[in-house]
Amino acid sequence: MSVVQEHWSLCRHARDAGGTTGRVLSLMSLMTMTAISVDRLLALMLGLRYEQIVTLKRARNISRCKNRGNECRIMSTTNFTRGGTKTKIFQVLRCYPSLIGGLQSALGFFAAVNIFLAITAFLGNSLILVALHKESSLHPPSKLLYRCLATTDLLVGLVAQPLRVTYLISSVHEHWSLCHYAREASYITGVALCGVSLLTMAVISVDRLLALLLGLRYKEIVTLKRIYITLASFWVLYLVATLCIIFDRRITTLFILILIPVWLLISLASYTKIFRTLRHHQAQFQQQPSQPNALNMARYRKAVHSALWVQSVLVVCYTPYFIVRTVVTYSTTYSLHSVVALKMAIILVYFNSTLNPFLYCWKISEVRRAMKQTIRQALCCPWS
Repeated sequence: MSVVQEHWSLCRHARDAGGTTGRVLSLMSLMTMTAISVDRLLALMLGLRYEQIVTLKRARNISRCKNRGNECRIMSTTNFTRGGTKTKIFQVLRCYPSLIGGLQSALGFFAAVNIFLAITAFLGNSLILVALHKESSLHPPSKLLYRCLATTDLLVGLVAQPLRVTYLISSVHEHWSLCHYAREASYITGVALCGVSLLTMAVISVDRLLALLLGLRYKEIVTLKRIYITLASFWVLYLVATLCIIFDRRITTLFILILIPVWLLISLASYTKIFRTLRHHQAQFQQQPSQPNALNMARYRKAVHSALWVQSVLVVCYTPYFIVRTVVTYSTTYSLHSVVALKMAIILVYFNSTLNPFLYCWKISEVRRAMKQTIRQALCCPWS
């Protein structure tokens, strides 16, 4: 109405207020969905202990922290809007001649690297999925988690990286309309798939912790159906978060910067608790070396080390991207160096999808045996 009546001062303030409240409320909705997914995960995993740990008081404290964070975000509206505007301008300039002009050779090189990584990620993870399908000695929920991780890596090579190659090649050939749409599609699929990979790794760490703490009750509580529900909720959560880019990219960016450190902290806390408990059990085994479950503990330790290797490599591949992304988002100036650094960091993220199949074969003996059998059958030649 202020636009129709040409009340420009009121129009400007109403627009800023509407934009701020919309972003804050949308972010609160995403954070609440995240809390609900964690609550359902704890309900499935903890069983009877759920009501003792997840209390109404703790839920209220989390809600207060979330609301205070959003109040602070409202108070810093001016700086946030300025930073968001710069980020949006930078995103547009990625498909603009003035920024791409001196990068044709570099973009061609990045496109070639992405093509190679896409092929290797697709082939490697396809073999891993076939090997996991044939392997029956792994606990079904644990196998499902690795299958989900391999599926996301497969989709990275099949969908996300081809879209990224299209974006890079269209930039080189100055097809700016195709460049814009390919970049948006590449960003959405990349964020969704890489985010699900991080969440899956966090669930794997919690799964290993529950296997240690629950003992014989583990197979009763951690069932295949519950893992299916947990993973499905994660896929829905990240698809909703990434689709928010259609309305405002800053919502997705804030979601990434908030949620990913939380899941990394969950993984770190889980593995810390695991190794402390293992150290305690090792001291008990040294005092009573004839305990019958020593062999099971050795197998469990090996499984934990395998999962920790995959988790560590993922963190190493993702950390440069988050550092560069944070610097670029809040930087006051942009240059060709920032563009090159960001694209190199993205290549390192995609390299993780190629590297994971080799880690599975190296650290998980069951997968390695199934992989050898699969390749032997595919080549139709006996191995010595």
